[in-house]
Amino acid sequence: MLEILAITTPIFLIIGMGFVAMRLRIVSREKMQGVGSFVMYFALPALVIRALTQNPLEEVFNVDYLLAYGLGSAIIFSLALGLAVFIKKKSLQNGAMFALGMSASNSAFTGYPVAAMVLGPPAVTFMTLSMIIENLLIIPAALILAEMGRQSGGGLSRTLKQTASRLIKNPVLMAIFIGVVIAISGISLLGPVTQSIDMVANAAGPAALFVIGGAIYGLRVRGVVMDVSQIVVGKLILHPLAIVLAFLIMPTSDPLLLAGAILFAAAPMASIYPLLGQRYGMADVAAGALMAATLASFVTFSVVIGLMRYFGVLS
Repeated sequence: MLEILAITTPIFLIIGMGFVAMRLRIVSREKMQGVGSFVMYFALPALVIRALTQNPLEEVFNVDYLLAYGLGSAIIFSLALGLAVFIKKKSLQNGAMFALGMSASNSAFTGYPVAAMVLGPPAVTFMTLSMIIENLLIIPAALILAEMGRQSGGGLSRTLKQTASRLIKNPVLMAIFIGVVIAISGISLLGPVTQSIDMVANAAGPAALFVIGGAIYGLRVRGVVMDVSQIVVGKLILHPLAIVLAFLIMPTSDPLLLAGAILFAAAPMASIYPLLGQRYGMADVAAGALMAATLASFVTFSVVIGLMRYFGVLS
């Protein structure tokens, strides 16, 4: 237990630092957003490029991981959508937000720092693969369904165009493209360039955790406890279980792949969740779910890591 706390406590101490910095007004929300932009547009791309140029591509683009993580996430997405629309009788746009909250992890800002502490260097590979599923499958599906639910003239067409535009401009996906080109071409980066990439990449984990702490400051849960609870349980418990089920179906038996996928699935929902929730009429639910899931993940991450060690998934 002490070994698990030794892994998780530093992570949540840094999150707490971000929260306290906002609480004491040491850092303004605008400055915190600036740190977040640094992570998303510089540190994470550097991390991805480093992984793609320092490891064989066949090791990075693991098809078994992509299929299993995609299948598990799709299962939870579908179940959450059905729960919200057919059982809770919510609108399609609200159902899409329910599904998004349960099936899209904050892989960059929470999943990666935790996985890096537990698994070491392979964590960046798993982050890259997980973000491919989230950005090419889960988030586009949620946006398309939500826009269909709004039934505003031309809305679906606009959403498809906007989604395609976002994918093209996504800094992580751009970094994947650049890294693949460099790896295939056999170009050797100059020493100073490699060193610069390493320095920026190393800042990704701590800076991301600090931003998460700032993001949850000021969030409130207002009369939406039931919806928030269901989304949090779906994200932190059911999503990892669905990933385990998907890996049992797949032929691969590599415990490292399973451990990485479980850790990323066990992360709280994507940081853009409250923004999308506000657009589709679930502002309080989405904000409350992000706050509750981030706080609860201190316990659930510890439990998940402990269970993986007990069952031999982690050494």
